[in-house]
Amino acid sequence: MSLRKGIVIRGFGYAVVTGSLIALLLAGCAAVERDRRVMGLDSTTRAYQQAIRWSDFESALGFLPPEMRLQQDWPAQFEDLRITRYEVISPAVMLTDTQAVQVVAIEYLYEYNQIVRKTTDRQSWRWDDEAQAWWLESGFPAF
Repeated sequence: MSLRKGIVIRGFGYAVVTGSLIALLLAGCAAVERDRRVMGLDSTTRAYQQAIRWSDFESALGFLPPEMRLQQDWPAQFEDLRITRYEVISPAVMLTDTQAVQVVAIEYLYEYNQIVRKTTDRQSWRWDDEAQAWWLESGFPAF
């Protein structure tokens, strides 16, 4: 009887250890996935910043969700628009695994009147599992 009891206890111990290792592995994978998304968010927001900063609105359009691209006023909204300054006020912060926000200050002018204006843009970013990409859910700032 004691031999049998030892085997059962030992078998249970292996199951606990194996289960614990699997749980740690899954937790580690989730952390790696989150880190990968954070790095992707940083890369995406920087690329968007460059596109907007240099008034490359065609490239910036690629950061909008596909369904939103069709709704944007293009190109009339961006005619003669020049961005003079783009400053990150609050770097991108992940609120959940699929939602992030960033706040930027943008100075811009229209070439026909040369009046510099300012706007604060609260950007809302959403992770798309299918596309494996971050989309600018809040759309372009109101210029």
